[in-house]
Amino acid sequence: MLKAILKTMRPRQWTKNVFVLAALVFDRQLFTLDSVLRSVGGMLLFCLLSSSVYIINDIRDVEADRQHPVKRNRPIASGKLPVPVAIGTVVVLLITTFTLAFFLSRQFFIIAAIYFAFNLAYSMGLKNLLLVDVLIIAAGFVLRVAAGVSLIEVERFSPWLYVVTTLGALFIGFGKRRAEMMLLEQNANNHRKVLDGYTLPFLDQMITIVSSTTLIAYSLYTFSAPNLPSNHAMMLTIPFVLYGIFRYLWLLQVKKEGGAPEEILLSDRPIQVVVLLWAISVVVIFYFLNP
Repeated sequence: MLKAILKTMRPRQWTKNVFVLAALVFDRQLFTLDSVLRSVGGMLLFCLLSSSVYIINDIRDVEADRQHPVKRNRPIASGKLPVPVAIGTVVVLLITTFTLAFFLSRQFFIIAAIYFAFNLAYSMGLKNLLLVDVLIIAAGFVLRVAAGVSLIEVERFSPWLYVVTTLGALFIGFGKRRAEMMLLEQNANNHRKVLDGYTLPFLDQMITIVSSTTLIAYSLYTFSAPNLPSNHAMMLTIPFVLYGIFRYLWLLQVKKEGGAPEEILLSDRPIQVVVLLWAISVVVIFYFLNP
């Protein structure tokens, strides 16, 4: 039972909550102990909060998941985790998360509550609204970044990072929808109603728009943020972002993957390498080349 609960909490998707650490890294507080402890604590609370959302989604979508070639193996859909136990788990997670969040930071508590409300509304019906479904997903990533900002005394955190986060999340969101349509083919709308309103050409156009604007926004950030080196060394990280976008597009178009972006991050070696190189470059430029 515990194994089924942990699987339903989807720890592999906790990688998304690393966005809570964005303010810590990009405001040059990575070596400030108090900021590190508060940011890591906030990230862990978002892991618990997002897990409660995943369980609620699985409870709501249990019948649809049973028709999905992959999701039918989830504990709730397969019957390994009884619904009453899943509901009890959600209650425990929410009480724990919001209690600790309140004591960590009042502003963080409010942002966490907004994040949960958005996702609850998504689960209850917004996920069936064309385009709104992907916008809600993107909003979740922006709220993660905002939550991280609320935990520390930010000095020069660039608003461009909110723009890049929004566009990048839209890119991943539309890519996810495209991969789902390719996987489910004619049965796509039976699993997720909103897919009935999407077409592959439309999704490809949206992906082209947001991938292009993501790169442009990130490029503008690399020479316009106030806390970057005056020699514009941050622009050297643009090729990593460019390759990451191209690689994900290749996985979508050629390999027909992308339905679970977190799986790509945890399994695709080129993506892992480019993310690691980008992260190392950012730390070196921010903390060793920036006086």
